[in-house]
Amino acid sequence: MKNALKVTIALSGVLALSGCADLVTGGPLIRPGEPLGAIRVVNATGSQLNAVLISACSASTYGLNRLPDGMAIPSGGAYDFTVSAGCWDVAGGTIGVGDARGRMQVAPGQTFTLRIY
Repeated sequence: MKNALKVTIALSGVLALSGCADLVTGGPLIRPGEPLGAIRVVNATGSQLNAVLISACSASTYGLNRLPDGMAIPSGGAYDFTVSAGCWDVAGGTIGVGDARGRMQVAPGQTFTLRIY
């Protein structure tokens, strides 16, 4: 599992460069015309979270890192992602340490909180 996040990030980068990014993005976080909710990722680890991958449950991968470029979530910190209501797969991790994953159903107008330990 420790290498799963590194492999996913590396593969995503390679495929993006080869023009196949649409196959691995995990889909848009906001789908036009759908009600919105949010996913709050809370870092309950002793390290920073370097990547948060989010994809629609129907996607074939966890998608790309959805954090802004150069950003990490510090230990004890949190970051909110606005998403369309519905089913989402989320993976968060620290490079060289490991990752955690979860599936959630985000209700319209609500914030689903996922703690990464």
